[in-house]
Amino acid sequence: MYQFFYYNERVKKEIDSLPPGIYASFARIRGLMIKHGPDIGLPHTRPFGEGLFEIRAHGAEGICRIFYCTMSAGRIILLHSFVKKTHQTPARELAKAKKRLREVKYAWR
Repeated sequence: MYQFFYYNERVKKEIDSLPPGIYASFARIRGLMIKHGPDIGLPHTRPFGEGLFEIRAHGAEGICRIFYCTMSAGRIILLHSFVKKTHQTPARELAKAKKRLREVKYAWR
């Protein structure tokens, strides 16, 4: 069984305030991840390398990406989320997720 944790309270608030359709997609994917594990593959999740993954949530309101990593004991840490406006993931969004990944890996050693 897997459990979800948030990098901080701000990340939790950002995810909780997603538009209803996008949040419903995230909730469905989260349920699949709890049951089947954190890397359920496309179209729901995608690896970015170095232990960083993304949840690919979408709804009528748009597309959201939620970066996450996994830790021992079935922990999935949600690091950063953003609503996509372009086809590619913006470099600054990816950089923020990678920075938080490094911080989490260091803190959970």
